[in-house]
Amino acid sequence: MDLTETGAAVNLIAGLVILTGVIGVIVPVLPGLLLTWGGVILWAILGEGSGSARLLVAVIATLIAFAGLVIKYLWPGKKLKNIGVPNSTVVVGGVLGLIGFFVVPFVGLVLGFVLGVWLMEMRRLGSERAWPSARSAIGAVGLSLLVELAAALLIAVVWLFGLAFA
Repeated sequence: MDLTETGAAVNLIAGLVILTGVIGVIVPVLPGLLLTWGGVILWAILGEGSGSARLLVAVIATLIAFAGLVIKYLWPGKKLKNIGVPNSTVVVGGVLGLIGFFVVPFVGLVLGFVLGVWLMEMRRLGSERAWPSARSAIGAVGLSLLVELAAALLIAVVWLFGLAFA
């Protein structure tokens, strides 16, 4: 096996890990953003070509991943605090979402989360005000998912540029 075959194999494996990471953001069974970042790091360490270009891609990917992880929790969390939704509501929604995932694969995660948030808000606020509050909590969690997806896709795009120019 010559070096060009090894380089192509590293590129292919890194690309598959990055793709799996992006899918993992949407299907929350895998640590999507970390897999996407890990694929770039794998490519930067094991790949062939310009070391400085690969290092730059790895640094940019690391900064994006770190920013994505921080913003993923801070922005929706601040939004939830402004709305007045307690952390316990989100935790119960998450637990019911995990249970729902195993009862009804993939769809159960969303259904369990929505049910958990709605039940907690109904208990806290009463039936009339529960749904608007639950909808806001669900929107904040959706925002978190979008932030993570945007970061994963941005990392993938940076990797593609690095692949093309490194």
